[in-house]
Amino acid sequence: MIKNEAQYQYTQEWARRFEGSMRALEQDEELKQKDPEGWQLSWDVKQVHLDKLRSEIAEYERLTSHDRDRPIVLTLDDIDDLSQILIKARMAAKLSQKELADLSGLTEEQICRYEDNDYQDASFLEVKFVLDALDIRVQKAEFLVPLDTLRRTPVTKEELLGYRRKTDSDRVAIEQ
Repeated sequence: MIKNEAQYQYTQEWARRFEGSMRALEQDEELKQKDPEGWQLSWDVKQVHLDKLRSEIAEYERLTSHDRDRPIVLTLDDIDDLSQILIKARMAAKLSQKELADLSGLTEEQICRYEDNDYQDASFLEVKFVLDALDIRVQKAEFLVPLDTLRRTPVTKEELLGYRRKTDSDRVAIEQ
């Protein structure tokens, strides 16, 4: 997820690099002939990455160009993605991190740190302050509690930390 203008510029640059790499690959007739499967695999991998970058760029542009006088509906498929809702709502509202900090009663440094870390180190109360400051309302929520498979042993800290999803900072640069 692109969270700010610097990441937006960086993502656009990587999209241009992938496009250039794909143009060069398209013209590599020798590789197409010698290793068609390798050529296709390379093409497909680059296309998947380019599609992901374009999707992130389009989402950022949609959020930052949204009319702030109209509500925006943001969906959540997994509670682990709540942090993205907070960041997207701030961007759509065209609030700076400082403005959000002022509205929520937190410091700008806290908001910056929380967004950088996808709110992993924010308390429930601090998340609630941000939700309230952004006037985020849940219209309908369903929570599935599978009682037949409910775990009966404690979750370890290692299990929780090991489950952490990959973020933009975890990405590995792909050679072109």
